[in-house]
Order: sequence, then C-alpha cells, then structure tokens
Amino acid sequence: MASERPTKGKIVVSGILFWYPLAGVTYQFLHYLVGLRRLGYDPYYIEDSGSWIYDPRINDLSPDAWGNIEAVLPALELHGFGNRWAFRGNYPDGKCYGMTEPQILQLFRDADAFLNVTGAQELREEHLVLKRRIYVESDPFAAQIKVARGEAAIIDALAAHDTLFSFGENLGAQDCDVPMEKFRWLPTRQPVVLELWTNSHGPDPKTAYNTITTWHNAGKDIAWREQIWYWTKDREFEKFLDLPRLRPTVAFELAAGVDGKVKRLLNDHGWRQVSSIEMSRDVEVYRNYIQGSRGEFTVARDQYVRPNTGWFSDRSACYLAAGRPVITQETGFSKFLPTGRGLFGFKTQDDVLKAVDVIESDYEGNCQAAREIAAEYFAAEKVLARLMERAGL
Repeated sequence: MASERPTKGKIVVSGILFWYPLAGVTYQFLHYLVGLRRLGYDPYYIEDSGSWIYDPRINDLSPDAWGNIEAVLPALELHGFGNRWAFRGNYPDGKCYGMTEPQILQLFRDADAFLNVTGAQELREEHLVLKRRIYVESDPFAAQIKVARGEAAIIDALAAHDTLFSFGENLGAQDCDVPMEKFRWLPTRQPVVLELWTNSHGPDPKTAYNTITTWHNAGKDIAWREQIWYWTKDREFEKFLDLPRLRPTVAFELAAGVDGKVKRLLNDHGWRQVSSIEMSRDVEVYRNYIQGSRGEFTVARDQYVRPNTGWFSDRSACYLAAGRPVITQETGFSKFLPTGRGLFGFKTQDDVLKAVDVIESDYEGNCQAAREIAAEYFAAEKVLARLMERAGL
C-alpha cells in the first residue's frame, strides 16, 4: 500500500490518533492517510496538541504520550507512514516525537492543506500559515448548538477553517432539528480502505450480533430548547435489552466496559458481554472481532437520533466493509444509504427483529450486500476525492 507516488501535494492530517490510541481510532485515521495517498497526495499525520493524552492503561489523562505512540506506531509503519508523523505536546513539559519541531513548522509552510479530522486540533498562530484548513466533524449537533448559543470559542475555532464538513449528512434539511447559523456545513462520511477489511472468516451461526462501544458517557449532555439531548448510549441500549429473549436463535453481545451491576443486567437479559478496551487495544484483535461477528447490532446517541442528523458510524462502515450486515438505529441516514439488505435502520424493537429475520433468511446474500454498500458509498478513494474537490483541492 506504500507504492503510490504522490503528485498532488502535501496534506497534513490531524486528529486524535495518539490522544486516544484505541484500534477503532487507528483505523479511522489510516483510512484517511491511505486513501489520500491513493489519490496521489503526500499525506502526513501531525498531532500538535495542547491537551494531555488519554492513557488507557490508567484510564486517565497523562502528559506522557510515549506509551500511546508505541501502541499506534506499528500500524503507521506497516502502511508506509513510519517517517511521516509527529506528536508535539504543546503543554508544560510536553515532548516532541517523530518529526522534529523545525520539520513540523516547515511542513506547515509547505503543505497544500490541513485536514482537522474530528476537529480536535486547536489552531494556533503557527497553524494559520497552512494554505487550506478543512474541518471534518465526526460528531454533529454539539458544535451547531454552541454556535447558536453564540459561544465565542467554537465560533472562532470554526471561523479559522476555510471549509467545514460533517458526518451529519442531513444537516440543513427541513426534517433535521439542528440549528444552522453562521456557517455552511457540507456533508461527508467516513472513508474506508476496503482491502483492510477483506474477510476470510466464513459464516458461523454461533457468532453474535455485536458492537464495540462505550456503555455510559458523562459530561456531554446538552440543554437546548428546554430539553436535554443525551450523549450516552446506555439510555438507548436499555430500550432493547429484551432482544435475546425475543430471538433466542441468534446471539447478541456487547463489547463495552461495564460495572458488575450492568454486567448482571445484560447477562440476565441474555446478552454476552466482553471488554471494549481488550477488543480495542490491538488493531488485529479489533478487526478480527468485527470480521468474526454475525453482524452488528448497535444504537446511536440521542444527539444524533432525535434531531435526525443523518449521522452514520465509522465503526459500522467497517462492519459493512468486512461483509457483515449492520442493524443500527435510524438517524436519518437512510435518506443517503440503501437499506433493507445488508444495512438496516431501526426505530423500534420490532424493526430490529424483522431485520434479523431478513438477514438470517439469506445470510450470505446480506453479507455480500453489506460489502457492496461499503464499496459504493464508503470507499476511501470515492469519499476523499469528493471531499477534496469540494474543499477546492
């Protein structure tokens, strides 16, 4: 995959690859880097963070990024990016790894564009020399609400970019309840390098419909228009706890970190449960878990569902690329992606049960349809070519 010769200029990709060194995030950024290189660009990954990293070994923030870098670096090296990365800790006693600080600053001057994927990279004076600054939002709703409230920090951060993209493909539509003020948001979706997900696992009826997720999140709920819009997923999963009892012929499993009380709740309702951290520490373990599944059953956060954002999960796109059917909560994405074979959106428990029945009636056909959806709608070359074109590159 490292043989493509760049012809279109240098692109700096930034985000949370080192900040959050779990496998799903690693794949997210590999898809951008490999996809851009295949299009003829010369991509680099630079994380120039003013924030301490999250260290999964201690489940807390830390100023020492080296353990995270060690976890991610083999994947970068494997795909030809061993000398095209840097982490600079822009905080007291923060260190610079990979490319040197002078090399980073020179790259900023030379690069043709900067992709701020997830919007995690704060822009400082040295970043403003970058010729084109592109914001790629993976989580719609929160930023738009903050803009509508007039919060200066997010308004200034967004205004420092030339073009704004969002995984919320339905933003701005009449049936989307997200305020659109001050900025124009263009739709995009997660690119996937299909070859990374080519699946040699044969169908096995004993494997489960599963997903890799966080059960509970705190601190990101949003008050807006006299309502609370929730970020945490447990509220949604709890609506569907009876699925294993209603379809005992198939298995359901959650890879999620939970306490003893929640584990008993899941087990009592017939769910299997494994650790999301253990499934996410290593890129091969993560990929094997997805490839070896029966398919994905998952929910979406209330902030995506209730306002009808059109958001779709990058992890679900990986299931599709692995040729595994996906049953996921409707966010409005079915306006943009085909459903009913390989991919199913649901609003009710009955919708889920019907989707399982359709899949199980022709499992191999639904696996093939899943892969075809990934190839048509998520292939990195297609997604990124369209993004770069609309960004003026």
